[in-house]
Amino acid sequence: MPIQKNDFIEISFTGKIANTSEIFDTNILEDAKSAGFKTTNIKPFILSVGHKMLPAGFDNDLIGKEVEKNYKVTLNPKEAFGERNSQLVRMIPAKHFHEQKISPVRGMQISLDGQLVKVLSSDRGRTLVDFNNPLAGKKVTYIYKINKIITDQRQKINALQEFLFRQTFDFEIHGKTITFIVPRQAEQFIKMFSPKFEEILALKIETKTIAENKK
Repeated sequence: MPIQKNDFIEISFTGKIANTSEIFDTNILEDAKSAGFKTTNIKPFILSVGHKMLPAGFDNDLIGKEVEKNYKVTLNPKEAFGERNSQLVRMIPAKHFHEQKISPVRGMQISLDGQLVKVLSSDRGRTLVDFNNPLAGKKVTYIYKINKIITDQRQKINALQEFLFRQTFDFEIHGKTITFIVPRQAEQFIKMFSPKFEEILALKIETKTIAENKK
């Protein structure tokens, strides 16, 4: 059966800079090893098709595809990680880095205010930083296989948790409601993403708070 929007699927893929052998992303163990990536937690990705859990062009390409077949798609920058924006190249006072005990060096990629940035130059107390996605302006190619369609509700919920929360919480399902069991400080965080759960799974989100174990 061809893949449709809203289907949950398990997919294995490798992303490369178009017309090169340079791998920038993969969840295939052999490719991760060959690229010198860390292989901890390498596993197929579970996603809901049509909900921007992959770059737009890749997500769109999944529609109509079949399970257990190999596919390849090349995306222009607009369909992938966007065009480069010169306004995202900014001069930052070097003291901003020094306060975080970072010595900026040309070519360095660092996390700045929660965003991955690249240092273009650093001299005389000023640092030129590129806030563009490292893949902005590049054509990319994805080679992929849809392993299976996911039908289990708990698997779907955990896949969304991993994507949205970057962790998983215990939960209960009662009819059309998911109740996440979370520490109090995570309650607002969960509620922030509740519209996405409702959009994808048509399930209402509630929370039940628990006390954290004190060490």
